[in-house]
This record gives sequence, C-alpha cells and structure tokens, in this order.
Amino acid sequence: MKEAVAILCAGGPAPGINTVISAVTKIFLQNGYSVLGLNGGYKSLFAEEPAFDFLDFEFADKIYSRGGSALKMSRYKPKDDEFKDDFFKKNNVKILVTIGGDDTASTANRLSKFLINRKLDVKNIHVPKTIDNDLPLPEGTPTFGYHSAKEEGVRLATTIYEDARTSGNWFVVSAMGREAGHLAFGIGTACHYPMIIIPEMFNKTKISFDKITRLVISSMVKRRLLGIDYGVAIISEGVFHFMSEQEIIDTGVNFTYDDHGHPELGNVSKSHIFNMLVQQALKEQRIVVKSRPNEMGYELRCCRPIAYDLNYATRLGLGVYKLFKSGLTACMVTVDRKGAISPLFLKDVEDEKGKVKPRLVNIDSEKVQLIYRNNLHFITKEDYSGAEKYLKNPEDFDFYKILEWENGMVE
Repeated sequence: MKEAVAILCAGGPAPGINTVISAVTKIFLQNGYSVLGLNGGYKSLFAEEPAFDFLDFEFADKIYSRGGSALKMSRYKPKDDEFKDDFFKKNNVKILVTIGGDDTASTANRLSKFLINRKLDVKNIHVPKTIDNDLPLPEGTPTFGYHSAKEEGVRLATTIYEDARTSGNWFVVSAMGREAGHLAFGIGTACHYPMIIIPEMFNKTKISFDKITRLVISSMVKRRLLGIDYGVAIISEGVFHFMSEQEIIDTGVNFTYDDHGHPELGNVSKSHIFNMLVQQALKEQRIVVKSRPNEMGYELRCCRPIAYDLNYATRLGLGVYKLFKSGLTACMVTVDRKGAISPLFLKDVEDEKGKVKPRLVNIDSEKVQLIYRNNLHFITKEDYSGAEKYLKNPEDFDFYKILEWENGMVE
C-alpha cells in the first residue's frame, strides 16, 4: 500500500481552503503519495467508519479557485480519550494536514502529542485558516482567507455606506470576529466608517453594551455638528465574548437556550441587538435618528478567493510538503514576506491548557491609533458646547472618557 497524506478541514469556511487542498493534493501526488480527503473533520477521522475520498489531479485542478470547501467541514472538537490510531494504520497515513483556525489548531496540538506518545510515524502539520485573522502568526502575516473576506466585506460595506448617504440614515453593522476585531477594523477603515468598535479598544475599561451604545451615539451627534445626517457604525461581534451572560440576557432579546442553559448567540442577529439598544438610548436623549441593522459574516466566508489568497494558499500547501520532508511535525506552516516557508511550532503558541492563543488587534500600534484618533467622528471636550443641543450630558458621550484613553490625535 502506498504511503498516504490525509487532509481534513474544520471550523468555518474561509476563501482559499480549496486552494490549499488543491496544492497539497498536487504536490503529494507528484511525489508518489495517495491523497485522502476526509469529510466531516475530526468527527469523521475518529469515527468507526471515516468518510473519505481518494483525491486525484482532476479533482484538485477543478477546485483550486473555488470558494467554500470541497471537503465537508465540522466544528466537532474531540476529547483526548476519543483519539485513536486506527485510521492512520489502516491507510498507511504518514501525514495529517489540518486546515482551520484556533480551535482546529488546538485540537491538532493535542493530537500531535497523542501521535508522538504512541510512537506513530505520523506527522501533523496545520495550515492556518480563518477570516478572523486571529491565529498567532508572525507580526504582519495574515491567515489565509482574511484578505478575500475583507475584500468582499468592503464591497458590501461600501454599498451600505452609499445607502446611508442616499437615504440620510444610519446603519449599525455587525461583523464576524469571535474574540478579535481584525475584520471589523479592516472593513471599517477601508470604507471610512465614522465609528469602528472592536473588543481591543476597551483595553483600559470593561466592555459593556452601554459604552458601545454611547460610542455609536457619540459618532451620530458629532456628524450632526458637522452637518452630516448619515453614517455607519461597524461593531465586531467579538465584543459578546467579553460580556457576562447576565448582561446579554438583560438586553431583553428573546433568546433560545442550549442544553446548558446558555443563550444561543448564533441564533440571533448581533446587529439587531446593537441597533435596538442604540434606538432605545436615542429615545432617552430625545434624538431622532433612523438607523437600520445589518449583519455581515456568513456571506463573506465562501466567496471566491482573490489573487492574494490564491497565491498565498498555494504557497502554504506547497510549504506543507517542504516541512514534511524536513521531518517536522506539531507545527503550523507559515510564509514570510519574502515568500520563505518556516514552521511555527504549536507548543510555542499554546496557553497553560494547550489551547492556541488568539492574536488580537494591536490597539496601541501606530497604524491602529492613527485611524482611531484621526479618521473617526466622535464627541470630544471641544464639542461639549455644540452637543448640548442634542445631549443632556455631552461628557458622557466623550469618546476618550468612555474608553478612558488619553485625549489627542496621532501626529
């Protein structure tokens, strides 16, 4: 039996998955290996009868530029006691290629340790994928899928901004991002949105719905003072990750609940919640501003990858083979700005529980501070006098006071 490579995809879709599958398939076929494509992620890998197909060149060549994933994905996270080696031994698998985000990488980290402890000659190399851009790669190196999702997001977000201008209304947009605000920040910056709210900006104060709401209204009032009656605020859904369960329930939204009694956030529109709270606060201030919610996320995940990700994901796929032939395992494949392939070992980016730590937006960096302090619209101390026409206490809507940041622009 030929030596084989197995490929699995886990988590949510991201543009470029098929490009990685294609590149890995082609390079391993070229070097005499069988290629097994698992359907159903880790759940299938450890099932009694794993669902997989033998991948060939024709399959790989058809899918390389498509969005979505030709291999069925799953968010299933196996426990350590579910790990077994049957699939690897039965199919003579020498390398497992995992494609996914931080959860997939964390499971790959645990699985790599299992394979090493069992003294199995099976390597595990992870390909970092997520539109959230939140894997701890070297500074300035994105996860594949991020730039394509951002590009599609900007295309949609630009039309939302045009709608706001045309109708003289506001939109409250929610963008995907489980803990990190990379996607919301990237889209909001590209579209010149007057307010961008991400979890990382609350680095000196606790996140709350009240503060988020006041930041949006701060932007609305500032635009009024500038004679502008429209705008868009984009908020990363990642802020929910830092909210207490009680605060989420106290919004008054009619949630469904899971088996553990936790509100199922995936079943509600985050933008609806934000917009509802903004409208309630506007009424308390007796300010008339029409705003509409808009959710942005699922429509970004399966779009066709742009040239950047087609190129990048191809290099990552070929890089898997290079690291494998170097005898490496338990690592992520990375590509630096010069195009060089190098490993990032999972043990070097794990926390005390073995989970891969997420990469957050560097809120103190000049490139981020330049946007927040110079390119958004919000109330500051200089606006208090004019803002009294709309706000009972303008100081409560001062951007810098809400965040407890030092006042000042970036020169």
